[in-house]
Amino acid sequence: MVIEGTIRSLLASDYQNYEIIVVDDGSKDRTSEIVREKFGNDDRVYLITTTNIGKAAALNLGLRHARGGVVIALDADTLFVPQTIGALAHRFYDSQLGAIAGNAKVGNRINIVTRWQALEYITSQNMDRRAFASLNCITVVPGAVGAWRRDLLDQVGGFPADTLAEDQDLTLQIRRLGFKIGYEENAIAWTEAPDSLRTLAGQRFRWAYGTLQCMWKHRDALFRPRYGALGFIAMPNVWIFQILFPLISPVMDLILVYTLISAGLDRLQQPAEYTFTNLRQVLFYYALFLAIDWTAACFAFLLEKQERWRLLWWLFLQRFCYRQVMYYVMIKSVAMAVRGALVGWGKLERKATAEAQP
Repeated sequence: MVIEGTIRSLLASDYQNYEIIVVDDGSKDRTSEIVREKFGNDDRVYLITTTNIGKAAALNLGLRHARGGVVIALDADTLFVPQTIGALAHRFYDSQLGAIAGNAKVGNRINIVTRWQALEYITSQNMDRRAFASLNCITVVPGAVGAWRRDLLDQVGGFPADTLAEDQDLTLQIRRLGFKIGYEENAIAWTEAPDSLRTLAGQRFRWAYGTLQCMWKHRDALFRPRYGALGFIAMPNVWIFQILFPLISPVMDLILVYTLISAGLDRLQQPAEYTFTNLRQVLFYYALFLAIDWTAACFAFLLEKQERWRLLWWLFLQRFCYRQVMYYVMIKSVAMAVRGALVGWGKLERKATAEAQP
């Protein structure tokens, strides 16, 4: 449902010297048939079909056929704007740049779940990459829009298959070789996000489990001076804010709810002796947290060109409700990791609802 739109967005690129490799990894739909039917006469499009061999193996199969010195990866449901390929490619004039992350945005803002994710991409993921790019410690070049120096991919053996977050694993490997990982805000890609809490939880479980795998695999880089900000800032940030904080943040919400209920009961039971001191303190610090959160979100929107500010109205509800989903996801991920259970890549149903936003 999505492959034709994705390829047409690539063919509309204002960059000239590129090839498009489509890897059909044992799809049971009409992916290969559509590619042959719509693009069989275009020598820029090369189709590879194989049995289902897994995401990393399929990427490496495509890599073996790629002829360029720069390899750009994107998902089959992602739409590039015309300047994206050129914006990524030109950055590799810096010989010390190993990989570059693009600017992923949610292209199917059709309900509250996808709007929450659009907010998250703007105020969290892309904001983090901007900050970490200045310190050369980006931990993930996203699979939806990322570019890699070909010789480095060959050097590390291609996309790794031993974690569920092959993009993060590969990013850490290249950074540990001493190369820079950059961010290009003009390399915009519109991607199709999960449109229900069930599919969102499934996707984020894979992300969270893959992150745990990568952090454990590269744990020897933590607090190592030779890796600079990667070991002292970025990796601790992942452990604290992507793993630990989602586990405890819902407790903060429960404490607020408990305080409000307790204060209400005390007021009813002892109206003459009741004091608002404790409640005022809790509400003050919670309001302070929200104010800081809103300020940071507004700053993130200032950095995003032509982004829709009305998304900010969803921020409070997104912060409160989203945490419960992430809490479930991280608890499940940690439990599976402790058990040593085998986790597969899974399948996300595509609906072709993403479109490039004006």
